[in-house]
Amino acid sequence: MVDKGTGIVHPTNYWHRLEDGRVQCDVCPRACRLHEGQRGLCFVRGCEGNAVVLHSYGRSSGFCIDPIEKKPLNHFLPGTPVLSFGTAGCNLTCKFCQNWDMSKSREMDTLADRAAPEDLAATARRFGCRSIAYTYNDPVIFLEYAVDVAEACRRHGIRNVAVTAGYVCPDPRREFFRYMDAANVDLKAFTERFYAKVCSGRLATVLDTLLYLAHETSVWLETTTLLIPGENDSDREISEMSAWVVENLGADTPMHFTAFHPDYRMLDRPQTPAATLHRARSIAMDNGVRYAYTGNIRDATGSATWCHGCGALLIGRNGYQIGQWQLDEQARCRACQTPAAGVFESHPGSWGARRLPVRVTPHRANA
Repeated sequence: MVDKGTGIVHPTNYWHRLEDGRVQCDVCPRACRLHEGQRGLCFVRGCEGNAVVLHSYGRSSGFCIDPIEKKPLNHFLPGTPVLSFGTAGCNLTCKFCQNWDMSKSREMDTLADRAAPEDLAATARRFGCRSIAYTYNDPVIFLEYAVDVAEACRRHGIRNVAVTAGYVCPDPRREFFRYMDAANVDLKAFTERFYAKVCSGRLATVLDTLLYLAHETSVWLETTTLLIPGENDSDREISEMSAWVVENLGADTPMHFTAFHPDYRMLDRPQTPAATLHRARSIAMDNGVRYAYTGNIRDATGSATWCHGCGALLIGRNGYQIGQWQLDEQARCRACQTPAAGVFESHPGSWGARRLPVRVTPHRANA
């Protein structure tokens, strides 16, 4: 299928026709109802030929190799490189979006780079990446492309990482996460008011995704909350959120509390003070969270992994650079033998804090 404005479009599965002649997209709870030629709120899914198609298949805003800790994932193959990419558009409207130039883009020219699934898998292998991350904008809106890339990566022994807001319906969620090995889910706040006012979404949907991941999949799960002064940073909200995580997802689920900086449509809020992040981490740990982290600031204590058995330092970090490593080959604390939760290898990776933009070239089967 070809659309003169955007190039090749790709068929999708999660939609149905309505009696009034429109089609309804069933990927996320927005349930966009579209006439011929219209796009959904995410912008990359639209109605062409009386069916919902994906306009961003095989196209990206760029490819970059990052440390896995930048996703952020602190308990999934620490120190290893991950090939990261995204497309355009998003199915939420977060006023504070820090990737707004991609996620809010309505210009397909943003997607300057093209890559077939096998090309991406081969590129990740060529650069020694242990995983590939679907990130920058939410991968559930380019589900078909992400799944095809993930299948190609698995053939190459490369793992798959989703960085997502978890705003997705049950059937596409089941298909998408079947191919993921790890996920960091943005738990943006813990009130329906915040989700409705700031993101035009629903907290209940995200909590349902978190429960699904924790109890019905083998996906390694971590959460991230960007703390915005005056919006979602109260002691009460942080306490209720972290208590919910412990009770429903488990004490071993790492929680990341990261600093907001004024961006997009929230330029009137100040940057998050470091003290707020320290307080959030302390509240979460008091509620039983074993692994709580601070992010977007320099904080040796809040970025380190500590043994919940004896309190010893397990993994020391300087930003995204791993320093000390006090896990044995079975990922146990060397001091007390308490196992650390996560997906670890006998030694950490050595990628460090580098960020390396790359070009994806066509894969040659005999190369």
